[in-house]
Amino acid sequence: MFSKKIILASASPRRAELLNLAGVTFDIKISNVDEEVLPTWTAEETVIRLAQKKATAVHDANGDLITVGADTIVVLAGTILGKPNNLIEAKEVLKQLSGKSHEVITGVAICQHHQVEVFAEKSTVYFRTLTEEQIDYYLQNFPPLDKAGAYAIQEYIGAVGIEKIIGDYYNVVGLPVGRLLHCLNTKFND
Repeated sequence: MFSKKIILASASPRRAELLNLAGVTFDIKISNVDEEVLPTWTAEETVIRLAQKKATAVHDANGDLITVGADTIVVLAGTILGKPNNLIEAKEVLKQLSGKSHEVITGVAICQHHQVEVFAEKSTVYFRTLTEEQIDYYLQNFPPLDKAGAYAIQEYIGAVGIEKIIGDYYNVVGLPVGRLLHCLNTKFND
């Protein structure tokens, strides 16, 4: 548990749920930053830079609060799969993930005063081969458009489609909360 007040620079209900689960006291301040990605950035650079951009956009360096920003991406065979723009794209992404492994990488930035700590957490997710009916059911019953890779592991598609995970489950949900708390307790608990 971490006792200092935190600002979560994220609109993600999943990240808020994970911080609540961990007993962290926080407020939400949505950053609304441009999430433009440069093609020269690696996947890890992308999530770290976007997380830092989100955190610093709402952080008050003169205040005493700690600001946390995060960004999650899905990487399939070296290609970053972002959030789909529509259900047609979401279906195509799920078909691409079907029967393959992919990486889920979350970048985290933590700011207090003028101190900034960043890290990236990587998990590998192995999908079973999904049927067209499973994909259609998911798309009809769960909103995929706000999710990297068009899915949430804690929903139907995770229950029926995921064979195994190597790494942090909570990272795949959207926030490596254990590593975040460790960093907060070791570097921001003065």
